[in-house]
Amino acid sequence: MFDNFKISRELLIELLKTPLEAADLLFNFANETKFRTIGNNVHIRGIIELSNICSKDCYYCGIRKSNPNFSRYEMSNEEVLELVQIAQNAGYTSIVLQSGEISNDTFSDKIENLIKSISKTTDSRMRLTLSLGEQSKDTYKRWFDAGANRYLLRIESSNPDLYYKIHPQNKKHNFENRLECLSYLKQIGYQVGTGVMIGLPFQTYEDLADDLLFMRDLDIDMCGMGPYLEHIDTPLFQYKDTLFKQDERLFLAQKMIAALRLIMPDINIAAATSLQAINPNGKLLAISSGGNIIMPNITPKKYREEYRIYDNKPMNNNLTNNFLDELVKDIHSINHEIVLSEWGDSFHFNK
Repeated sequence: MFDNFKISRELLIELLKTPLEAADLLFNFANETKFRTIGNNVHIRGIIELSNICSKDCYYCGIRKSNPNFSRYEMSNEEVLELVQIAQNAGYTSIVLQSGEISNDTFSDKIENLIKSISKTTDSRMRLTLSLGEQSKDTYKRWFDAGANRYLLRIESSNPDLYYKIHPQNKKHNFENRLECLSYLKQIGYQVGTGVMIGLPFQTYEDLADDLLFMRDLDIDMCGMGPYLEHIDTPLFQYKDTLFKQDERLFLAQKMIAALRLIMPDINIAAATSLQAINPNGKLLAISSGGNIIMPNITPKKYREEYRIYDNKPMNNNLTNNFLDELVKDIHSINHEIVLSEWGDSFHFNK
């Protein structure tokens, strides 16, 4: 196994350049590393996209503040609680609350009350991950004290120059503030996750290797990263003809997952939804490359259609009676096991 402190930047770059004919060696090695450290269990997180209202203007995102070409929504707490109950009845034991980035007292209070209500209505048997963007340290602490356990705040790129090519450079989109928020989350005691987009305009293999080292040095507990996908109503769409093809971005994402598994063997690594937008079997490819978390989207269709961060978003109904049964079969076919009776907390965090 690679030593997670001694692996070099140069070797990571070479791993990310692995050609198709040698990829199985890399993916098999990543899976063997996973089996030795955390086993072959796969855990499920149901994603609820509770609002597409956003205060930010990221150049890659379809729900950016300046995009007028869709309807804004915010689910009520009652709607979310009803959905959580349906998810629990269907077998889910862990959910993710995700939204556009909103930072104000009204939103902070709403989420705090929602977390407490979820804990009460599920008898504290539902593990809760938040992906709600940059907030004050006080807000993060209130949500943690209310019962949230994990927080995902993607850095998108650890290279400040690239960060500002995909975000406006103003106080709403400040790289240092993003880093500070990740520090707050660790201080408070969350299981902390971050991640990046793979295959961005202007991005290099060196950038991606540095992203992996950034996550190692930050000592994250979980990671959610996937291929960059275009949205027609965004400034970055003009660069669509300069990019890797989408299947090449998927392949590069698999290599990023495998490389991260080698340098951080005991963290949770999610199969991003964007993988499925390229290939219906994207989640299986991610698990076969070193991942161990699957995050089905359980947002009601009427809202999910308006939460289009990228084009061609999958619209599968992931709360049907047989969805988890079919998923169990799919995962078993690649020699993994779905465990619905456990929360699947990060081995790295618990250690």
